Amino acid sequence: MSYTIEKLSGLIDAKRIGNKETAIDWLLTDSRSLCFPEETLFFALRTERNTGACYIPELYKRGVRNFVIRCHPLSEEPVDIAPTDFSDSNFLLVPDPLKALQKLAKLHRNCFHIPIIGITGSNGKTVVKEWLYQLLAPGHTVVRSPRSYNSQIGVPLS
Repeated sequence: MSYTIEKLSGLIDAKRIGNKETAIDWLLTDSRSLCFPEETLFFALRTERNTGACYIPELYKRGVRNFVIRCHPLSEEPVDIAPTDFSDSNFLLVPDPLKALQKLAKLHRNCFHIPIIGITGSNGKTVVKEWLYQLLAPGHTVVRSPRSYNSQIGVPLS
């Protein structure tokens, strides 16, 4: 399912800088996992070590032109990076890129009216996920996360 950058901006209540129209098919939080730069929206997430925005120049060189970055909650001005340095790009400014990612995932999931199985616990989630897939796949259409996406970032991406 593809979204336009304009639609995504509205869904996550972002202030948009840039007017390049594009379709977004991929969400990215880890610059090492880039596959389709023209169709990717990068969420610059804050980590213990950096802001995530420090990867924007590298991703820009690799062809990414759509970014979700943090803005100051009162002034709505960008924090951590100057979008004017990347004139042919779209920047979606939000107070918290992680919350924006989670909101977008929730809205996208609500477009589908299918059963969802959530697996919780301290140990064994990935094994149980794979067992359930093996049990259910022969008789049903089953979608599962490709890896162990069981964090605040991984669940929205799955």
